[in-house]
Amino acid sequence: MTKDVYDTVCSFSNRDGGHIFLGVKDNGEILGVDKDCVEQMKKNFVTTINNESKIYPPLYLTPEEYEIDGRIVLYIYVPVGKTVYRNAGRIFDRNNESDIDITDNADMVFNLYARKQSTYFVNKVYPAIPVSSLRHDLMDRARRMTRVNNEHHPWVDMSDEEMLRSCGLILEDPETNKEGITLAAILLFGTDNRIMSVLPQHKTDAIFRVFNVDRYDDRDVVITNLIESYDYLIEFGKKHLNDVFTLDGIQRVSARDKILREIISNLLIHRDFSGGYVPKLVIERDKIIIENASLAHGHGNLNLKTLRPFAKNPPIAKVFREIGLADELGSGMRNSYKYTKLYSGGEPIFTEADVFTTVIPLSEAATATVGPTTQAELSEKDRALVNILLKHPDYTQTKLADELGWDINTVKYYMNKLKKNAVIQRHGTSQNGHWKVLYKG
Repeated sequence: MTKDVYDTVCSFSNRDGGHIFLGVKDNGEILGVDKDCVEQMKKNFVTTINNESKIYPPLYLTPEEYEIDGRIVLYIYVPVGKTVYRNAGRIFDRNNESDIDITDNADMVFNLYARKQSTYFVNKVYPAIPVSSLRHDLMDRARRMTRVNNEHHPWVDMSDEEMLRSCGLILEDPETNKEGITLAAILLFGTDNRIMSVLPQHKTDAIFRVFNVDRYDDRDVVITNLIESYDYLIEFGKKHLNDVFTLDGIQRVSARDKILREIISNLLIHRDFSGGYVPKLVIERDKIIIENASLAHGHGNLNLKTLRPFAKNPPIAKVFREIGLADELGSGMRNSYKYTKLYSGGEPIFTEADVFTTVIPLSEAATATVGPTTQAELSEKDRALVNILLKHPDYTQTKLADELGWDINTVKYYMNKLKKNAVIQRHGTSQNGHWKVLYKG
């Protein structure tokens, strides 16, 4: 038995389990094991994996003996371990066909332990944070959104606390036995300050990179709750992608909007919030790239026919389904295939790893500049800002937030958007200047 056999046992246990065949080459050629050595090899293997100084915690595996064409093959099945395993004090993880020593990589070790947890990271309970500290306006908006598909949705008649309980967003902390709202509740309905206080690494990077390929042409860093993050990312995508004429059968559809809905909802719902990797939405000339930290259940490209979806953050996914921003588990991949073929004629690529990557191919028409960007159609919120600035060009962003009843980050997002589209322009300094409206829509 060579050392790498035990590295593989360890990495299989830490990842998805696996099958080991001794006496078979990597190309499938059967060489066999020396018949005189079979019993000793089996004994040595069992002794080693039950030795705490070698494999910890000890494993209880037994090699099985098979004879194929007169040659002996030893087969060892390694199941998925319920905890993190070490080989000679080192932690190994499986990546494609390799056993990787991740002991000195703190982020990878943390992610491995997170993968082995019996609960979800977003179910972390905060007993000291009251329900009243969440945004009531966002919960009201969620209630209104549910009525689009179900006029008599149960949430309509529920209080904020009842609504949170129905989604599993209020739980009991198993360590203190105290009840409280969860991290998922804060990410969905919390104020920006509250979110940053419990999860300071939370943000999403949106990048448009078509002309200035060394850096970017446009960029937004979205730091807010998941529901409004969805709005901002959808707006970013619509701003930079043309709505190419598309027919689904005989009916015209916005394939662009369908694709954005699927990839952005998945970007927000299925990320691993425990790590520090910054999720990205990148629009390039010939493709959209989505990168998202993930607690991977395997490695490699996913196949639509053999897809086995896993729930990454069930309480967040439930809320997104109820308010109509997502469908059942696994539908996002199917819909992305369908509408990408209609939009660009290509097929998306989904690659599962510790960073989950989605690539949506684009046709030339998708990112081609059509007309002056200053004539971009203004959204309802764009117009609300423009109307106030026409009357009060000296208003600060704080004053605009008070006047509109918006969060300050919402004001900053739409102000930046209007400036980049040459709808408004700043004259003078930040203290003594004023806003000029260039385009009234």
